[in-house]
Amino acid sequence: MKFNLFRIIMAGAFLSSAFSLAQTSVIEKIKKNPKAPFSYAELSVKEGGKWEGNQYIGGTFKNIQEITLPESHTDHSYYIRYEGIGLENNQIGYRLYLDWRNATDIFGKKINTLVLPEVGQDGFESYHHDASWGQDILKSGRTIGIGSYGRYDEQNDFVETFKIVKNTAVKVVNEKDQSYASIDYKGWKTWGNPIDLQSKLTIFNRDRFVKVDLNLSNTISGLCTGIVAFKNIPLKQGISKNKKWGYIATYGNQTETKKDDNLGMAIFYPLESFDKYVKTKSTHTVVFKKTKNVSYYFLGAWSLEPNGLITEEAFYQDLDKKLEILDKNNQL
Repeated sequence: MKFNLFRIIMAGAFLSSAFSLAQTSVIEKIKKNPKAPFSYAELSVKEGGKWEGNQYIGGTFKNIQEITLPESHTDHSYYIRYEGIGLENNQIGYRLYLDWRNATDIFGKKINTLVLPEVGQDGFESYHHDASWGQDILKSGRTIGIGSYGRYDEQNDFVETFKIVKNTAVKVVNEKDQSYASIDYKGWKTWGNPIDLQSKLTIFNRDRFVKVDLNLSNTISGLCTGIVAFKNIPLKQGISKNKKWGYIATYGNQTETKKDDNLGMAIFYPLESFDKYVKTKSTHTVVFKKTKNVSYYFLGAWSLEPNGLITEEAFYQDLDKKLEILDKNNQL
């Protein structure tokens, strides 16, 4: 029995080491050819410290490829670097909070090389401030940020996130032309019976968009996504010629950089799955029909990117081109 336990422990240590080496090799490969197109997904947690209540004290960050989140983990636990999973390519970066907020933020990049492995290493709040690589440019507040997901409560005009969930398991994978994070939420409680939801967020080695695939254990109503709504920033909507896809989008000075910069944000959704648009207190919300699965895209475009979309006109021209591609191919 002791021997079997020893073998299990050693196997776990081997797998952890293998995952770490795999992540390191991906980083080194990208750094060896920094100007080449790349995609990258990252998950980094602390090791060598200890839990005190809901905070992780001490330890150092280590990149891993998968984890089931500890029960003690919540927002501001100081356990996960930049509090979630990261997705990045040459043009942009995103992070999804791995806690009840479940919001997606945007890391605006001023350079086209890999930055995520360094983000948050020198201080918990450092990425909120201007740096040579860029910074966190989106203030999600108590919304789902850009392109994350929840369940729209029509009675209370509110988007439910993952405040009550039995457990959450996360995995990141880096492939040749794409990288993704898969997240399994078990026992997600909103109203009615708890359900399981699996999400897959994929970033590619081109462009700014992320594809989101959602699969549920049961058919539900109210599944939704959206964009954080800012005062005095108008919403625009578009529909493809063949009426297969639509988008909601915003453009303007809606970053937290305190600079004269602009940010465009958009959600592309299949019209066959679309139920309605709702403007809640703080979110432009796309509500899907009663469903068990759906796929959609989101993107951000920052005016300070190298060779970025620096005008509102250029941003919406880009969205219209993407609508045409979706109309023909049903994917970007």
